Amino acid sequence: MTSLLQCPRQIVLPEWIDYNGHLNMAYYHVLFDKALDHVFDQIGIGEEYVRTSQGSCFVLQVHVHYLQELSEGDPVDVHFQLLDHDSKRLHFIEQMFQGEQGYLAATSEQLALHVSMQTRRASPFPQEVQDRLAAMLRRHANLPRPEQVGHSMGIRRLPTNSA
Repeated sequence: MTSLLQCPRQIVLPEWIDYNGHLNMAYYHVLFDKALDHVFDQIGIGEEYVRTSQGSCFVLQVHVHYLQELSEGDPVDVHFQLLDHDSKRLHFIEQMFQGEQGYLAATSEQLALHVSMQTRRASPFPQEVQDRLAAMLRRHANLPRPEQVGHSMGIRRLPTNSA
C-alpha cells in the first residue's frame, strides 16, 4: 500500500446506461460503493466485521466529480486513497478510471463515520483497525492529493461593476 489501493476491476452493465447513452450518475455511486466494500474488507471493517462485531461505517458526506463519460461494457478501475482519519471517522477519495483507455472518469470524496450497530451512534474503531488506518495513512501521506479534494460547490459569479 505504498501507492493507492486498487480495487478489483468492474464492468459497466447495460442496464446502467441512461437515455443519454452513457453511465447514469447513480451507477457511478454503485461502482464506488462496490470498490469501497473491497477497501473495507482490506482494512478489517467489511461485511464480516459488521456481522461479527456490532460495528459498521456510515457515509456522512459524498462529493462526486463526473469528469468523463463511461459507456456500456467499459472496464472500470477504482483506486482508494486515505486522506485522514481519527478514532471514529475516515476521510478518503476514490478515483475511477476507464480501464482500457486509462482516463479519469470520476472521483468520489467521502467522509464516513464508525457507528455501533446496537446504539446507532458514533463509536471508536477497534484499536487494531485504528492501527491499520494509521499505517495506511503513513503510506498514503506523500501521495499527491487529487485536485478534486476539498472543492466547494456553487455558481461562480463575476463581480459586477457598479458605475
